Amino acid sequence: MLRVAVVGSGPSGCYTAQSLVQLDPEVRVDVLDRLPCPYGLVRYGVAPDHEKIKSLQGSLRTVLEHERVRFLGGVRVGGPGGLPVRQLRGLYHAVVYCVGAATDRRLGIPGEELPGSWSATEFVSWYSAHPDAADAGFLRGVRSAVVIGVGNVAVDVARMLVRGAAELRPTDIPQAALDALAASGLSEVHMVGRRGPAQARFTTKELRELGSLPGTDVLVDQGELALDTADPGALPAGPRRNVEVLRAWAARPAPTAARRIRLRFFLRPVELLEEDGRVGAVRFERTAPDASGAVTGTGRYEDVPAQLVLRSVGYRGVPLEGLPFDPASGTIPHREGRVLRDGVPSPGEYVAGWIKRGPTGVIGTNRPCAKETATTLLADAPALGRADVPEDPVAALRAAGVTPVPWDGWLAIERAEAELGARLGRSVVKLADWDTLLGAARVP
Repeated sequence: MLRVAVVGSGPSGCYTAQSLVQLDPEVRVDVLDRLPCPYGLVRYGVAPDHEKIKSLQGSLRTVLEHERVRFLGGVRVGGPGGLPVRQLRGLYHAVVYCVGAATDRRLGIPGEELPGSWSATEFVSWYSAHPDAADAGFLRGVRSAVVIGVGNVAVDVARMLVRGAAELRPTDIPQAALDALAASGLSEVHMVGRRGPAQARFTTKELRELGSLPGTDVLVDQGELALDTADPGALPAGPRRNVEVLRAWAARPAPTAARRIRLRFFLRPVELLEEDGRVGAVRFERTAPDASGAVTGTGRYEDVPAQLVLRSVGYRGVPLEGLPFDPASGTIPHREGRVLRDGVPSPGEYVAGWIKRGPTGVIGTNRPCAKETATTLLADAPALGRADVPEDPVAALRAAGVTPVPWDGWLAIERAEAELGARLGRSVVKLADWDTLLGAARVP
């Protein structure tokens, strides 16, 4: 019997476990996660109003309830207080790291550390009830916000900033975030990209959703659209549809709604400006497309008032103590999923997901990535058999001072979230801090 640990219970981890048990009837998989709750970014990264995408939890749940798969939450691997990588490796025949890309890219401009300047990841974690997130008063005193980036995450946070309480109340958003968003005095959101609309990374479906938000107008500057020299007819289908949507919005009458989302293009942030001890505006330089398809600065600047700035310019993997790491790509070096140490495959160590290939693709992209790693691991199986692997890794984890949250603990958290929703007159409401989660799971 082959015993495998998969570190990370998001889509890549679940798809890896699924591939392993489908391809080999003898393999047993423990899916470990440092959080007491499974599903990774499907639970803590998908906006609460995107219930169709969140329903993917159902398919991931099926994997984690498989008779040869076991979920073990609350298991931190590597880093301070975590189980050392070497020690975990001794408990299993093989370990697959599916730890994603845990941090965000930075702008690298003056003023980025001012109060009121955050990553979109931090804001998403807050409204998604991630237990590491703090209520940082994101919206306190905010009248205008700037979202830097033109991908789907930027669209998500711009949309959430203007959502009304009536629209969010049926979702599982934590009560504190719902109350803060409902009480917000924010009236304007600028979503800004340094290149043109043809190069924007959002999908047309996400983009169109902005145009149907109650009480909100979407504004697009016709002059900025005209700066894009790309021929819409020659663009791939996705960018072409995006440009068509933006052109239709630019032709709309003057705005009348109480809230506005302004989509801006060809503006590069160069500095966050201070006002009363916090961010008060963003200084942008106007850019222009060049012959290579990139953009160059024009030396013309524009200041956009904002008391909240959210950067959404990409995710990035972080090193895991005890494993090799390529700082240039933000990934663990590998060959077909095999971890490489000094260019040589490390027996029994594998990767899948964003930490393997970088933060690219959609949720479904993790399926073939996971299958490749699982196939590689099972091809190595004859060389991985070790008699010293414990019969029950959980007992060994407890002996090492780790108290895993079993699947029953997660089910208890689910029940507690349903009970909280009932008390608040809502549907399921997420629990939002470590003590409450672990208390619901009855973990000491």
